[in-house]
Amino acid sequence: MTQGKPWEYLPNGLVPEGEVLPEGVKRIAAAVEYDGSAFCGWQRQTHSPSVQFHVEAALTQVANERITVACAGRTDTGVHATNQVIHFDTRADRNPRNWVLGVNANLPFGIRLHWAEEKSPLFHARFAARARTYRYLIVNQPQRSALFYHWLTWEKRPLDEVQMHRAAQLLLGERDFSSFRAAGCQSNTPNRNVHAAKVWRQGDLVILEITANAFLHHMVRNIVGALLCVGRGDYAYTWPGELLALCDRTEAPPTAAPNGLYLVGVNYPDEFDVPVFKPGPQFINQE
Repeated sequence: MTQGKPWEYLPNGLVPEGEVLPEGVKRIAAAVEYDGSAFCGWQRQTHSPSVQFHVEAALTQVANERITVACAGRTDTGVHATNQVIHFDTRADRNPRNWVLGVNANLPFGIRLHWAEEKSPLFHARFAARARTYRYLIVNQPQRSALFYHWLTWEKRPLDEVQMHRAAQLLLGERDFSSFRAAGCQSNTPNRNVHAAKVWRQGDLVILEITANAFLHHMVRNIVGALLCVGRGDYAYTWPGELLALCDRTEAPPTAAPNGLYLVGVNYPDEFDVPVFKPGPQFINQE
């Protein structure tokens, strides 16, 4: 700490190099589940309610001090999460059960904490993460679902999930994903490493699960847009791989809707002992 002047957090909740958390301050990690249809995304905004705003307000109420959180991955308007991981620093002394029960009592019904635990000051929800996993859910039936309108993307034309799965395998590895990157993406590089991808069917649901070290803005939804074209039979399964090689977003199809997308898991080094929960959502068969 600089003599006579306390340090301040860097953007994204980072502690300045060479500094440590002040005595009595603890780092708490937690997992948040939310229905994104009622919010303008994860990140705090001035014009409309966000998930971050409600989580910080509930934590502040329980901690009796101002709380600011960092998350594993910011989600857009209408996107959901079953296991969004966050962390925050606090002087409040609460046990894990009291954090969860107290915060949930102060949250709207569309947001819930699964767990909360004290972690090492070296833990960071975003920068300590090794990988993130998303699931995209498509209801494949002639009519739009009335009950699950906000939670599933609808496709009325029959989809071939086998060909979609074959296409997804062409996106694995460390690649330039410019063809699946939003125009407003602020990442310094278009390169990402996709560790795994699979597509399968559960009744009328077609499900994509994809894991990568990180994702570009709209990357999953843009990949889904291409896979839907393959599933409908408009293009061969090799087409998404050809799009990837072009590194040109203008050659790719429109972005898929946000309501089918879920952040379902974040992977961390074993040293942080982060609880592992089923990816969900609950109406998906757990494998």
